[in-house]
Amino acid sequence: MKILAIETSCDETAISIVEAEGGLRQPRFKVLKNLVASQIETHRPYGGVVPNLAKREHLKNLPILLAKLTKNYRLETINLICVTVGPGLEPCLWTGIEFAKKLAKELKKPLVGANHMEGHLFSNWLPPIRKSQISPPKADPPRAENLKSQNLSIIFPAVALVVSGGHTILLKMDSLIKWKKLGETRDDAAGEAFDKVARLLGLLYPGGPEIEKLALRQARGKQKKGTIEFPRPMLNQKNYEFSFSGLKTSVLYYLRDNAKVNKADIAASFQTALVDVLVKKTMRAAREFGAKSVLLSGGVAANKSLRENFAIQAARYKLQFHAPLFEYNTDNAAMIAAAAYIKHLQKKRYKLSAQANLNL
Repeated sequence: MKILAIETSCDETAISIVEAEGGLRQPRFKVLKNLVASQIETHRPYGGVVPNLAKREHLKNLPILLAKLTKNYRLETINLICVTVGPGLEPCLWTGIEFAKKLAKELKKPLVGANHMEGHLFSNWLPPIRKSQISPPKADPPRAENLKSQNLSIIFPAVALVVSGGHTILLKMDSLIKWKKLGETRDDAAGEAFDKVARLLGLLYPGGPEIEKLALRQARGKQKKGTIEFPRPMLNQKNYEFSFSGLKTSVLYYLRDNAKVNKADIAASFQTALVDVLVKKTMRAAREFGAKSVLLSGGVAANKSLRENFAIQAARYKLQFHAPLFEYNTDNAAMIAAAAYIKHLQKKRYKLSAQANLNL
């Protein structure tokens, strides 16, 4: 099955063509095209995403990305079109949905909705993308064997942490299609905390990469993890809920109460505290529920400190650790295609309307 996927949930305009096969027992994906138009420079002056500006950029970028596909790829070969219906910003979601509806009508192809968070979850099943696939070839590529993902050997049961700008969710997965939510954030998501602390430190948007970059300056010294003991919210509670609002506030108070500050030390200390909470609560869940694998995905999963700490702890407890390639952590349409394929096989459908608060 060849799937054309459209993603416009927030500030990334993305279109992808993915070939999927293998069914629910062993899904395999080959990413034929994966195009993303970033809006970072548009929103950076405002310190965050402005919904109406994002909608305007989606309206501009969608035809441009589609033109790149149609120039080098015959859309008549597509079997299915899918589009993100939530969660996300409603003006952005509607832009993608209406564009997808029009395209499906023109091509006379079936259209299904996809869950953005399921996309992040199933990004663990996406294979590596080759450079030749990033820049589309001149002609329609010949059919080839599917690329094998390093993550196709995921063993269940698994514990999965989906951590992004708007969500921090911990799942127990018994199979590809059967899971239970163990907990989620009660206030700020991890990515949101990164952005807010970055603003406190006078850093550019998006805050996550800037905090990580600043923390690396501290890593060159003797105190790699930072010297400030910021709180680890809810770390010692027996549940699997998260809360990062208090951690953000503690950074605010530290800046207020100290005349001279080392921003690199603050960034490293904050990042260490947040990573500690995510890793330790996830690993505790893995041990409690007898997990064989630990999965990490979402935009915050691009943080190298987080990935490294997960890899170390998983090895300590002899668990498999899986995380997508970096290009699949941030918003993209390839992961939306993977999510749509799984739901299509289950014969489950999402309503083709913007659902800003859609969850796992």
